[in-house]
Amino acid sequence: MLNRVKEYINDNEFRLTIFENQIYAINYLRIISLEDEYISLITKKGKVIIKGNNLCLNKLLDNEILISGSVTSIEVDFNE
Repeated sequence: MLNRVKEYINDNEFRLTIFENQIYAINYLRIISLEDEYISLITKKGKVIIKGNNLCLNKLLDNEILISGSVTSIEVDFNE
């Protein structure tokens, strides 16, 4: 069990969780663009673009972001 706790604490993999009117992203590197209809993030593997209407930040921490609004699309461009 201690190994699982260590893995959770040391987890640095990018994750995107989609809720009804919110998107929660963790372990991103930085925000490139922040507009009402467009938010783009850089991760270790590439770029994530979130498009929609009335997008806004509800929570902003070092590596966590909570976006609310009407999301119309999510584009992922990971370098492999």
